[in-house]
Amino acid sequence: MNNEEIRKKLLELADEKYKNFQEGLCPNTNNIIGVRVPALRNLAKEIAKGDINTYLKNAKSDYYEETMLQGMVIGLAKIDFKQTCKYISSFIPKIDNWAVCDVTVSGLKMVKKHLDEMLLFLKPYLKSKKEFELRFAIVVLLNFYITEKYIDFVLETLNQIKHDGYYVKMAVAWAISITFIKFPQKTMKLLKKNNLDDFTYNKALQKIVESYRVDEKTKKKIKKMKRL
Repeated sequence: MNNEEIRKKLLELADEKYKNFQEGLCPNTNNIIGVRVPALRNLAKEIAKGDINTYLKNAKSDYYEETMLQGMVIGLAKIDFKQTCKYISSFIPKIDNWAVCDVTVSGLKMVKKHLDEMLLFLKPYLKSKKEFELRFAIVVLLNFYITEKYIDFVLETLNQIKHDGYYVKMAVAWAISITFIKFPQKTMKLLKKNNLDDFTYNKALQKIVESYRVDEKTKKKIKKMKRL
């Protein structure tokens, strides 16, 4: 399936109401066609059955959905992990909004089998000054590394991140809320003593309070910890 065929298919799948909805979720993203994620996944599966290398080498990114497809295809590709990392390296600079970032990361299931290798790959991105490179790395951590083995590293890393980007701050807050759900005692130590800026810290508390997996007694305690 070449670029013209892919774009034609995307335009056929366009949903005007969904386009308007997605534009509201992704401000400053002005190239959305309006294709729903399940339809994109189905198209990505079809593309992944073909020549992945040729597709990714020549793929267009004029539209939001074209970029999203590339991220999905990388996750679906039946290739070795080193090649996957090469594709990810080429793809990351194309990420310019939270949705492409997060959907791409959620599809990288092969990471589960290569956690130590992926961590080495991620470390430069965790120090990046670019908003979506850093968000990508944070979202990988929160998707795959909030485990007994890696929780201390994750908490220490989140505590050291300094970036003015809104989508970095929100990713850190989101990650901390997940660490709290899975490792409440360790995360509470971080919340009591940390290097987080006020916005990120308060957003983390907010997300913890909004979680259905946190009991009411704990939520009351968390609310009282808000910085004024």
